[in-house]
Amino acid sequence: MSFQQGLSGLNASSKNLEIIGNNIANANTYGTKTSRAEFSDVYAAALNGSGANAVGIGTAMTAVAQQFTQGSITTTENPMDLAINGAGFFQLTDGKSPTTYSRNGQFKVDRDGYIVNASGLQLMGYMANPQGVIQPGQAVPLHLPTGGVAPKASTGMTVEMNLDSRLPATLPASGAAIDFNDASTYNNATSLTVFDAKGQPIAMTYYFQKAATDTWNVYATANGVSVLGAPGAPDPVTTISFPADGSAPTAPVGNVFFDIPASVNAAGSDTLPIPGFSIDVDAATQFGSAFGVTDIKQDGFSAGLLVAIAVESNGIITARYSNGQSRPAGQVEFANFRNPQGLQPQGNNQWANTFASGDPIKGVPGDGNLGVLQAGALEESNVDLTGELVNMITAQRIYQANAQTIKAQDQVLQTLVNIR
Repeated sequence: MSFQQGLSGLNASSKNLEIIGNNIANANTYGTKTSRAEFSDVYAAALNGSGANAVGIGTAMTAVAQQFTQGSITTTENPMDLAINGAGFFQLTDGKSPTTYSRNGQFKVDRDGYIVNASGLQLMGYMANPQGVIQPGQAVPLHLPTGGVAPKASTGMTVEMNLDSRLPATLPASGAAIDFNDASTYNNATSLTVFDAKGQPIAMTYYFQKAATDTWNVYATANGVSVLGAPGAPDPVTTISFPADGSAPTAPVGNVFFDIPASVNAAGSDTLPIPGFSIDVDAATQFGSAFGVTDIKQDGFSAGLLVAIAVESNGIITARYSNGQSRPAGQVEFANFRNPQGLQPQGNNQWANTFASGDPIKGVPGDGNLGVLQAGALEESNVDLTGELVNMITAQRIYQANAQTIKAQDQVLQTLVNIR
């Protein structure tokens, strides 16, 4: 027996206790991964290449291997907290040093609009153009918009509705074809707000007047002013003709176009004219049931200010505006590695790629074998605290046992020295 075996055992047990202590210290560190000590036995080389009865000379720590298993995901109240459910790493940059990688999704928005972590490193991904189209390619630091969205003038509307075939005709026998203030001159009406080039609202009202069997006149007003005809003598913007069974109209075919004149809205603003506005009534029916509009929509909107940011499971960052519009502002890009255990820990919940880890394999959340993103959540450490405490007890006992082998060797040498 020699002191070598016991000394190597003491060193290995001490390192093991350090690793266990580090795991326990990071049991509440979001995104951290547990490590374990991997040991190997040590034998002296034989002169003749033989040594069937060789006695080992101790142990050595081969590696500190990190275990990249999935940690539990806990929800938070912060929409900028991001958790990866599955494989992948966030990519972080300071604009100068090489990119680092992390599983800790505790992000915030800095004064310049960049998404950063607690160390000020910027999250990387794809940016969107002003129209909200993601521009994939080289990942760049994600920058959130601060300005609003410009207004868009309405160009047309579509309506899905049923006109009651049981109603009587209301076309007056003489005088004006319709009086918008006299409900007896039309059967039904519905309203829709459209927007001019400045984003100013224009209250559009559509009146449906049964002129004859299977024939309906459609009139329109903008802010109370008829869009067609002379004052006091409005003209219909279109006439809908139905087949005998009341199904899809036989006329008009396709969209009907008309100009919306300038007017004064309820706020007292002078609205701009909208030339070439269209109406699509192809989805109208005339059945023997009550009048009802089941869908009506137009394509314009007013100006809007940024009110919220949301991150989807595919990594798309959606900006929401006060006018009800939303559009993508960017998309988070993940990186993965063939050998995550080859990554080099950098501290601050970051790793750097090495030759052992291989080059990063990049993609968006949900692509290939990459995980998905969960906003308003964080990935907890995968440290099993109960298991680490048991491992600590075992490592402590092994340390004591190795100390006993050194003590026994000391006693043997003492006995040998005392021989006379």
